[in-house]
Amino acid sequence: MKTPPLDPANAGPVTTAVAPDAAPANGTGMGAAAGNGQASPPGAADKPTRSLGLWLAAGLVGLVAATSVVVFRRLIDAVEWLASGHTGSLVATALAMPPWQRVLIPTLGGLLAGLVLQYGQHWAARGPAGARNIDYLDAARAGSHRLNDRTTLTRAASALLSVGTGASIGREGPMVQVAAWLSTWVARLLPLGEAQRGGLLVCGIAAGIGAAYHAPIAGVVFVLELALGFLTRHTAAPVLVAGASASALIYWLVEPRPLYPMATWPLLPGSLALAVAVGVVAGGLGWALLGGIERTRRRFERLATPSLRLGLGGLLVGLVSVAVPQVWGNGYSVVSHLLSVDSPWQWVAMILLAKVLATLLSAGSGAIGGVLTPSLLVGAGTGYLCGLAGDLLLPATLGGPQAAAVTGMAAMLAAVTHAPLTAIVMVLEMTGQYQLTLPVMVACGLAHAVSAGFGTRPLYGNPIEGRP
Repeated sequence: MKTPPLDPANAGPVTTAVAPDAAPANGTGMGAAAGNGQASPPGAADKPTRSLGLWLAAGLVGLVAATSVVVFRRLIDAVEWLASGHTGSLVATALAMPPWQRVLIPTLGGLLAGLVLQYGQHWAARGPAGARNIDYLDAARAGSHRLNDRTTLTRAASALLSVGTGASIGREGPMVQVAAWLSTWVARLLPLGEAQRGGLLVCGIAAGIGAAYHAPIAGVVFVLELALGFLTRHTAAPVLVAGASASALIYWLVEPRPLYPMATWPLLPGSLALAVAVGVVAGGLGWALLGGIERTRRRFERLATPSLRLGLGGLLVGLVSVAVPQVWGNGYSVVSHLLSVDSPWQWVAMILLAKVLATLLSAGSGAIGGVLTPSLLVGAGTGYLCGLAGDLLLPATLGGPQAAAVTGMAAMLAAVTHAPLTAIVMVLEMTGQYQLTLPVMVACGLAHAVSAGFGTRPLYGNPIEGRP
């Protein structure tokens, strides 16, 4: 059954329950007459076989998505090595460079990434789908499986150049885009109906997120909260199978650990009070970050070509990195440091401010990449500073700055996506700090309320918000 598109103006509340479907008109479901001993409708006997085939296809999509995530990471490493002679942490690479290289490499990377976009758009315009990029979430909401091959490849190539040369954006966004695109090719090559092919796109999105963030449940919740609004009984099992198979491949063959391993921090009674403060602060900062990206983007749009925009963005990020090299990349290594090592508040505040500025410049210039992962660093820094302040006022009663950093990550994610359920599940899966569920829930609820209350458009255009 084809998933009906959501009307953003009339979207209902989110529910994680599996909704029953109406009996299909084409006779592929079990009819009421079968329960009375009468003959089943034509095709009813094929339903278990078709379901099994869809589940197997979903498992294949999960494996393809996980493989694409691993390959994309290796390609980023290759670009980084070609540009700098180093591989691994982009922050470590920046710290090992003289200041002039920190400026030159992002500038050249931005110019090349912009040229790829510029000429890639001309190449795409000559293709059958034209130069219009079709976002995978928009396609999923419409129940479609059709993405633009040429624009997807162009954007992926541009993202590799930007991310591999130090742009302050996340690599995970392009990873999920590629995973979703490859899932549509699996759908095209298999003998499936249109509704089933659309379901495989949803599977690819969930699997890509699960593989990129080591968070399989969050991948399912993401498509539930941001793409579909609900799961029918025909889409629930394939999405779960795809997410599980992708994450299993990552866990057993690549990285058998959470994305952010850290010591276990206890839940203290004061943790909830600190979560209130973290939620309010993160909600306001998330709202400011979203608005800042839009204003910066409008300023960069005054430049005529993508190469000029991305080149200037790379130059400005490079200049910021002369003083604070930690702004390079998606922020993964800095977040890992905050979650595992005690850090002075001055160092955290400096990186927080510099990362916000660098992310505004990279995202505003139009560099292809995600803002979700850099927002995790902003949230971790915000929570960490709140935790330090709380320890000064009430020592040993609020849970510590590392626990507050976890809460801040989730709160910031809720603020910029307006998807609090995804934020809660994703951060708990990425850190393994399930004992902090209560403060994370409180902070996400408040951050979402504060950010949404100001009316800023969220990342991913949440259809559940009912935005006209």
